[in-house]
Amino acid sequence: MSKDRVTSRTRRLGVTLGLTTALAVAQLVGGLAAHSMGLLSDAGHNVTDVAGVVMAMAALRFTLRPRDRSRSFGYHRGTILAALANAAVIAVVTAAIVVESAVRLAHPHAVHGRTVAIIAAVALVVNTLAAVAVRDHKDLNMRAVSLHMVGDALGSLAVLGAGAVLVARPSLEWADPAASLVVALIIVVEAYRLLRASVDVLLESAPADVDLDALSAAMYGVPGVAEVHDLHVWSLSNDVRALSAHVVLTGHPSLEEAQAVGDDVKAAIGAPFTIAHSTLELECERCSDAASDPCLMDVPAPSTTAETATR
Repeated sequence: MSKDRVTSRTRRLGVTLGLTTALAVAQLVGGLAAHSMGLLSDAGHNVTDVAGVVMAMAALRFTLRPRDRSRSFGYHRGTILAALANAAVIAVVTAAIVVESAVRLAHPHAVHGRTVAIIAAVALVVNTLAAVAVRDHKDLNMRAVSLHMVGDALGSLAVLGAGAVLVARPSLEWADPAASLVVALIIVVEAYRLLRASVDVLLESAPADVDLDALSAAMYGVPGVAEVHDLHVWSLSNDVRALSAHVVLTGHPSLEEAQAVGDDVKAAIGAPFTIAHSTLELECERCSDAASDPCLMDVPAPSTTAETATR
């Protein structure tokens, strides 16, 4: 990830951090004063937002660390780990809010509707501004923070509605915890999507927006390519994708000719499919289909087999 991109995202996260910290304090004080589970649940989410934003900022700085021998691909996965951790935190906090809301539904408390409505309206504006500041559909790390903000904006909207209901009908005390349950449902669905996307990257699944058939066709379209097999595409982060493949060449080209074809293949897939790093094994003949085929990933190396035999 480029330093300019990291700086831009860090700056936006800094703005969000300031807004969220101030809002969490206001909601905590207001929730305690108004006896509102809705405001306290919003404050709880904002406290996790503060931790989530700090985590996201640290992960962005982490990606700038130079690669070394032990981490030859660098530290790009730091942002994915932060997104995964954020999704897990959101799920845990939301579960706690569901439990407390259920208790409040069973044992309602008197709630000051006017205080709830005023603070929720302010929170709605602040959370919406924060969500806009960190909006980034491509980066999972930024998307995790945006999920925090959007979830809180929806939460504030639900709490605002509950506050309005309580102003009109103070006896409807169940409206406040009910609003918290609605918010929890929305956030859990989005947290699951984020969690699944993060796990897909960590499992080195093919990126969802890469058409593997189109990618193969682009490689086959390069003059001198007879066949492509053992094709693997994965993401190190949302900004860095890698590819490895075996490419069978037509005829028996010289080393210089084979390298030229390999360079053409990399050029054909680099920009169109956002492939930052390609590793190609150039072959004159296809690997065999035998069980001992060294191309297969599940075949142990000779040294491993030898060690097993001696035990």
